Amino acid sequence: MIGNLIDELVRYGIKSGITDEEDRIYSTNTLLAILGVSDFELEQGGSIPESRSLSSILEDITDYAISSGITEDTSASRDLFDTKLMGALTPPPSVVRAEFAAKMRISPKLATDWYYSFSQATNYIRTDRIARDVRWKADTDYGDIDITINLSKPEKDPRDIARAGQTKSSGYPACLLCKENEGYAGTLCHPARQNHRVIPIRLGGEEYFLQYSPYVYYNEHCIIFNSKHTPMLIDRRTFDKLLDFVCLFPHYTAGSNADLPIVGGSILSHDHFQGGCYEFAMARAPFEKMIVFDGFENVTAGIVRWPLSVIRLQGTDRAEISGLSDKILNAWRGYTDEESFILVETDGIRHNTITPIARRRNGLYEMDLVLRNNITTEECPLGYYHPHPEYHHIKKENIGLIEVMGLAVLPARLKTEMQQLSAAILAGKDIRSIPEIAKHADWAEKFLPGYEVREDNIDSILKKEIGIVFAHVLECSGVYKCTTEGRAGFMRFIESV
Repeated sequence: MIGNLIDELVRYGIKSGITDEEDRIYSTNTLLAILGVSDFELEQGGSIPESRSLSSILEDITDYAISSGITEDTSASRDLFDTKLMGALTPPPSVVRAEFAAKMRISPKLATDWYYSFSQATNYIRTDRIARDVRWKADTDYGDIDITINLSKPEKDPRDIARAGQTKSSGYPACLLCKENEGYAGTLCHPARQNHRVIPIRLGGEEYFLQYSPYVYYNEHCIIFNSKHTPMLIDRRTFDKLLDFVCLFPHYTAGSNADLPIVGGSILSHDHFQGGCYEFAMARAPFEKMIVFDGFENVTAGIVRWPLSVIRLQGTDRAEISGLSDKILNAWRGYTDEESFILVETDGIRHNTITPIARRRNGLYEMDLVLRNNITTEECPLGYYHPHPEYHHIKKENIGLIEVMGLAVLPARLKTEMQQLSAAILAGKDIRSIPEIAKHADWAEKFLPGYEVREDNIDSILKKEIGIVFAHVLECSGVYKCTTEGRAGFMRFIESV
């Protein structure tokens, strides 16, 4: 019944708005060619009902392709193939960009709403996988923070790993963020992107592109990347570009990972920002102490009550916001305070940088400057201002922009481990004797005496305690702690500025 499945997929494209009715025959013939089918007919009285999900349609067509020897039955091969199918329904970049521009002339929000829905409809954002992610809010000393256990990234199939090791890397596209990904067929080492469309924008007089993250850690999680494959760098232009972006899209936040390893993101080789239509916990955090910077008296400034070390700037003059941000950055780049264990460099390696986040609020421009330092020690080889070893059972990875703002992206392993831990606690088993969850034993022994554990509350207990651990992880990452000594050190830096 491959004819029925092709018809069903084409009708999905038309109904979802990604395929024009005028392109019905063209899209059908393109799919026939992909599947190696020379003719087309509907069998057994017509097509399958329209109520089926896109993932079900793609799964059935991919199963047909596997049975016909067109592709292999591995997770990577299936992803490469079903993306190729969706590419047959996705309009070319010029059409997508013209539609976005037309909607921008009416409203930036209308444009991003349309583009986000489009990215979901093309299956570039795989909504069926994202729905598997576990999400909740945890009450902490710093307010409600967001916790996610990410399950949307597909696990690697050992057969794909073996084949990928035998595949020569082409170096094209240079990385996952390059504009050359648009329409790229992909390899076992690089995801397919035939259904991927990006939107050109101008920031700081330079060409950037807007796209959404395929994994969507939060609402309308977007990526803004430089048209050139150029390394990350935080400087005055970064602040100007972030403010340009929130001028273009005032309903969005935009921020940048730091430009150094350990405290930066996973892709430091390509200049990019991240944003979206979401209020993070850090944005809700209030001022703790107000500051006046000489020469910038019109800028409202202060330390934010947050586990990381944050200076918030607010004002109506974006040039002043950017100028003061640059002054603070340059001061921090060259700052040493041995009493607070802030060293500007060791062995010629610089350590100080900033994670900046821009937004519009109540008619004001707002810039949060998060002070970062990536120094390592013999006791902390992964980073001194990094999750400490006692928290690695929950979070070991770097703390980047998204975590800085108060959203934990935790590894997929935790879902199974928390299920196993829950069962062991309820059964009164020795957690240390179970290899898969022995790493959680010290943690469980600390918090369990404070609860009367039952089957109906164990899940909420674990979620609450994970949230507390993540708050501690953020505290580890703060260069100045929320203590009397820490705040005194913070003020010494501010006075130096």
